Amino acid sequence: MTQFSLFVLVGGIAAIANFVSRVFFSFFLNYSLAIFFAYLVGMFVAFILNRHFVFINSSNTLKKSIFWFVIINLFAVVQTILVSNFFAYQILPQVDMFQYNLEIGHIIGIIFPVFTSYIGHKYLSFRMSK
Repeated sequence: MTQFSLFVLVGGIAAIANFVSRVFFSFFLNYSLAIFFAYLVGMFVAFILNRHFVFINSSNTLKKSIFWFVIINLFAVVQTILVSNFFAYQILPQVDMFQYNLEIGHIIGIIFPVFTSYIGHKYLSFRMSK
């Protein structure tokens, strides 16, 4: 498997953790806050799996990897929230899709930052020595 394929697989596992926890958090929080806290759950899962299975030869210290991982994911969570809300409240209602619009919007929002996150993690979070 290529590194990107592993990244996508790990991202899929983290996305499931993200999505399931968002549904749980939605019982207690509004949509955007639920997405934010679910993103933290997914981010924790993604960091552990990426460090141990995708970017195993990283030359960064754990502290440096965590720092960059958090910075890149702060950018990605903003993308996720904006895209999720845009689809859930703007695009999907325009095509008369009201049932599961929050869930569908959130799934689209989770998928959106895959490529930007991969590049950021490969070259910053888990950079390899030259």
